Amino acid sequence: MNPIRTHTGQDAGHRTPCFNEERLCGLGRAVLELEAKAVQALCNRLGTEFARACAHMLECAGRVVVTGMGKSGHVGSKIAATLASTGTPAFFVHPGEASHGDLGMITAQDVVLAISNSGETGEINAILPLIKRLGVPLIALTGNPASTLAREATVHLDVGVEKEACPLGLAPTASTTATLAMGDALAVALLDTRGFTAEDFARSHPGGRLGRRLLLHIRDVMQTGERVPRVRPGTALGEALLEISRKGLGMTAVVDGEDRVLGIFTDGDLRRTLDRGIDVHGTPIEALMTTGCQTAPPDLLAAEAVERMERHRINALLITDTEGRLVGALNMHDLLRAGVV
Repeated sequence: MNPIRTHTGQDAGHRTPCFNEERLCGLGRAVLELEAKAVQALCNRLGTEFARACAHMLECAGRVVVTGMGKSGHVGSKIAATLASTGTPAFFVHPGEASHGDLGMITAQDVVLAISNSGETGEINAILPLIKRLGVPLIALTGNPASTLAREATVHLDVGVEKEACPLGLAPTASTTATLAMGDALAVALLDTRGFTAEDFARSHPGGRLGRRLLLHIRDVMQTGERVPRVRPGTALGEALLEISRKGLGMTAVVDGEDRVLGIFTDGDLRRTLDRGIDVHGTPIEALMTTGCQTAPPDLLAAEAVERMERHRINALLITDTEGRLVGALNMHDLLRAGVV
């Protein structure tokens, strides 16, 4: 049954589809249910062979070399990328190119992970003797345990499915989904066994949001030097407001002669002060400042600064050294610009 009915009596290459929302959504749900069952069926197959595959990759002194042809190759590229980003060095080699020189990329310290639904892909089977000659472990993901690739493999993982989601039974659909899921299962099992942490993940993703959250420290994003608003305790409120306006952080620190933080005065404090009818020009800032304010060291992670600011419902944070001296300041805008929030 074709997923989209077409008008008859027209050239086969120029059929006009008959769109039916209910039918289309029903077909989509059927595909998702079938593929979900295909992935679920893999759970009952995980056992000794899966553990052996993991052991070979954990013991690998080189890299996991993933190979596959066609759609299996696309899946293999993703599996290699997932392995590499989660602590298992890996890369993809096209089996067709392997026969023309790229096989030299595989060394005796590597492990080969070969993917073929049929297990009879010519380009892969052509390089099996050379892989065997190297003496490297060969892990095969196929849908046919009786295939050539499965028989020649050191470890075989069965990723076969009852049927493809494609109504013609031709396009790799459920089979590629199952293979991809098995690759994820291997990667996560290895990740956990290696003790791979979020910080480790961030180091291989420095350009992403997670990398910024886990690698950036307050010192990397805070305002320093003349950009940090500060006044002495005897400063009149009016002068303190000018300092807040000049520096643009929505607050000013109040410090002593050695730059030790005594308190903070914020835009919020100003609104509350004006409600009380305080003399702007005659009242010293020390009479209005908030003491015991939140501070943080410069080596704190920027993500932790965000958490602290959210927990205390504040928009700015003073940064101090171990002696309580003011060394910087930041507000939520600084964290937004850095991509931490």
